[in-house]
Amino acid sequence: MTANEQAAVTVLGLGPMGRAIAAALVKGGNPTTVWNRTPGKDTELVAQGAVRAADPAAAVATADLVVAVLGDHASVYAVLDPVADGLRGKALIDLTSTTPEESREFGRWAADRGIDFLDGGIMAVPPMIGGPGASILYSGSEQVFERFRRDLEKLGAAEYFGADPGTAALYDFALLAGMYAMFTGFFHGAAMVRSAGVTATSFAPRAAAYVTAMAGLLPAYAEVIDSGDYTDEVQPARFHKPAFDAIVRASRDAGVALDIVGPIKNLIDRQIADGRAGEGLERITEELAGNRE
Repeated sequence: MTANEQAAVTVLGLGPMGRAIAAALVKGGNPTTVWNRTPGKDTELVAQGAVRAADPAAAVATADLVVAVLGDHASVYAVLDPVADGLRGKALIDLTSTTPEESREFGRWAADRGIDFLDGGIMAVPPMIGGPGASILYSGSEQVFERFRRDLEKLGAAEYFGADPGTAALYDFALLAGMYAMFTGFFHGAAMVRSAGVTATSFAPRAAAYVTAMAGLLPAYAEVIDSGDYTDEVQPARFHKPAFDAIVRASRDAGVALDIVGPIKNLIDRQIADGRAGEGLERITEELAGNRE
């Protein structure tokens, strides 16, 4: 493949994300082959210019780069293990949602079979792929990342996190944990205000503005966590406890379950019970990491 040629890419797995990735590659001019276990999901892609493969072996045969976007870790093995010989010497990127340890395990599997492997974590929903807001994190083979970087940037911003195949997944899930906590916090708030006849639609702009403003505190929290000094003379845990206890009571009064706020109350209570009432809420990081001394 010369510098002016487009890489031939095979996409294995045509769920919503796989279809979005394949469509972005077709739009970007890459010769794109697609395969999916369930027939029919490739119809629009073929109409756009993708090539349908009858099976995974045929799909990987002519590819410079193989991209797996499958259901889970077990599916990756089920699809790729039988075609490992055909992947030998090729570049493989796994964009399936797998844990860091699963990514490392698969990286060892690939290395044992002479497959140049890169793992990726997608920080976007399918409609964002190919747009300015999409981002994909990568780790594993730097050679694969650099060789196909131009193609990867057709999907979204591409960032490389080093040779450990599990690092991208670690960042991915750490960021997703924060995202889900934010979303479920909003859902809890929407349930609370509903008890007063307030719609989620009217609550959302106020919540978005407040969460955005509070996100500006994250760098300061990070400095405290990295310093290991959690002393807080202004708003320590004992300052937050009465307020959070009131949030719990208000939730009960509104008829809202405590599945979201209950565990947070438990963390604050545990910090105080451990004799750390004078330390900031950032100390919860240590509680979560199992460092209670």
